[in-house]
Amino acid sequence: MSARDTTQEFPTKDTMLFLLAVAASLPSAALARTTTEPVPMHAAGNFDVKIQPQTPDNPQARASGLGRLSLDKQFHGDLDATSQGEMLAAGDGTISGAYVALEKVSGKLHGRSGSFVLVHRALMVDGTPQEWSVAVVPGSGTGELAGLDGAMTITLAGAKHSYDLSYTLPGHRAA
Repeated sequence: MSARDTTQEFPTKDTMLFLLAVAASLPSAALARTTTEPVPMHAAGNFDVKIQPQTPDNPQARASGLGRLSLDKQFHGDLDATSQGEMLAAGDGTISGAYVALEKVSGKLHGRSGSFVLVHRALMVDGTPQEWSVAVVPGSGTGELAGLDGAMTITLAGAKHSYDLSYTLPGHRAA
């Protein structure tokens, strides 16, 4: 084989320039890799809540002076579920104070069945909730909600409670 035959196996400078021009003219979506990132979703609706004070059941709980309350909720809307939980609170709850809570939610989220746990934390300063966070506990999702990740915003308007859950699920992926 001659030296000339060997060089013809490789693209020429003109061929390389042509290929670069074609690639540059393609839409960026055609060049993008397919992503496996979960697609952000939102679930919204209202909920009813029953809060019951609980009696401290041990000497340490009585000595702390913290309020202990049980939570019983019914979610309506994109989240069709019930939840039960426990709250610990300090302060008067109207002017100043703080609370933490855990609740297990069981039902359907956009038609997917399972359960998950929410963790709450908030401060009350001069009658206004501050630093209020409600998040899905990592790894708590079960059934079709396994892998659920997200955070919930709760809005109070008088006696009406509403929620907006921003979440991702492994089964909801971008193309």
